[in-house]
Amino acid sequence: MSSSSLTLPEAGQAATRNRRILEILGAAAIAGTYIYLVLNQPADIASGPGSASALIALSGFLAGAILLVVAVLPTLPTTTVVLIPVALVLNIVMGQFVGSTLVPFYLDAIGTVLIAVLAGPAAGAATGALSSIVWSFFNPTVLPFAAGAALIGFLAGLAARHGFFRRFYLAPVAGFITGVLAGVVSAPVAAFVFGGTSGLATGAIVSAFRAMGDSLLAAITKQALISDPMDKAIVFTLVALLVYALPRRLTLQFPFVRRFRVLAGSRDS
Repeated sequence: MSSSSLTLPEAGQAATRNRRILEILGAAAIAGTYIYLVLNQPADIASGPGSASALIALSGFLAGAILLVVAVLPTLPTTTVVLIPVALVLNIVMGQFVGSTLVPFYLDAIGTVLIAVLAGPAAGAATGALSSIVWSFFNPTVLPFAAGAALIGFLAGLAARHGFFRRFYLAPVAGFITGVLAGVVSAPVAAFVFGGTSGLATGAIVSAFRAMGDSLLAAITKQALISDPMDKAIVFTLVALLVYALPRRLTLQFPFVRRFRVLAGSRDS
């Protein structure tokens, strides 16, 4: 009796420690790949997954996403595992549609933020990176932005953990702050790797700042600081509406929601 009471907590602590190590390695792989892309500015990455730079980016981001998934998978309920492919499709369909319009937003992180709110920062980061990887097979320009997508998922999970979705008016505030940080991270990629942005409306904003005399990086950073905060404020608000519209018995199936009282009225049982 005494031996089991000592062994089980140690096994649980070891499993938690191993998951933390995998999360750190996954985050390091994604961050390292992002730094490589910014420093080397590979112009051939837009040629498709067959180029050397695209293969390096794909390998680095994919390895990071897999490590994060392996780390969080034992903690996820079946409902979350089933929901992740749906989130990927939602990101890609919305991003592809909005990117082809004159709307200066993206709306390509709704699925990522939804997973982050229901399952936590690591699950959100893995969903963001996986979304960019899958999307890149028919739109290679999104692959270098995988680190930014992972950061959005991570920050959305942190915001959920600290109660920003417990009060409806705090969700767009968290989205706005997340957008500022995501814009700062994505601007060097857009400037150094692609020489601009891929969206029609966002590209027009960059051209306007360039016409006023700004450097390419300054113009893209200003565009990102206009588009990203507003975009993420909208996305976080839409996700808040969505999770509160879901049946309570469904949202309470997520351990992360119960443990951190992510939503108003949710409790650990």
